[in-house]
Amino acid sequence: MDQDERRLHASSFGAAAVAYAEHRPDYAQAAMRWALEPAPGPRVLDLGAGTGKLTAALVALGADVIAVEPDPAMLAELRRSLPGVRALSGSAEAIPLPDASVDAVLAGNAMHWFDMAVAGPEIARVLAPGGVLAGLWNLMDDRVEWVAGLARAGGSAAVGPRDTPAAWRAATAGAHLPKTGAAARFGSPVQAEFPHGQRRTADSLVATLATRAGVLVMPNQDREATLGRIRAFLASRPETAQGEFTLPMLTGVLRVRRL
Repeated sequence: MDQDERRLHASSFGAAAVAYAEHRPDYAQAAMRWALEPAPGPRVLDLGAGTGKLTAALVALGADVIAVEPDPAMLAELRRSLPGVRALSGSAEAIPLPDASVDAVLAGNAMHWFDMAVAGPEIARVLAPGGVLAGLWNLMDDRVEWVAGLARAGGSAAVGPRDTPAAWRAATAGAHLPKTGAAARFGSPVQAEFPHGQRRTADSLVATLATRAGVLVMPNQDREATLGRIRAFLASRPETAQGEFTLPMLTGVLRVRRL
């Protein structure tokens, strides 16, 4: 993906902010606890916070959370749903916080959009000594046969290179590193996966996949064709054809410490 295409994908979510808030899954509590385990204190920045899916879960864990989000529509939805959380306009490359003001920076399904050549020094700046940076991604567990079939039916736009366990590990192993050869600001990464599941119907799962960046940027005809294939697949499977079912998932975490 070239830089222009990357920007297009990264900026696609605002138009679907309400659907994103309604249909995107939350994160496994065990994954968040593991991500925060080495942090020197309770101050957490949710960076690229979107509509606040991760923010809300961190608040529920008792963290002292600040949210930063660049997209105005996503930020408005976050502020509407979480009025008690300090939520600021900003980005990974320009964080509106003082030096050493947080103990951990978490990014839920967002770190792959960061320009780490710029964002790395910014994140390191706002982290306290010994602070933690962690990216969390929700993955479809394609070790389950019908989930693997869903991934094939949806194609790479709906189920992309960070959306299944093996692909996620390879795609995110260096997500904390600048791509310019600049010095890294963080230590060696550790990756871990935590079981998760979401109750879905066929309709709500299609609506969830419709909020993926690759689907949002498709021409209308291609998007409807992709979603139609997914609907047909779900209707053909006994696991998903009738009523509610659990979508087998994992929350994958990449964790590093500030040098």
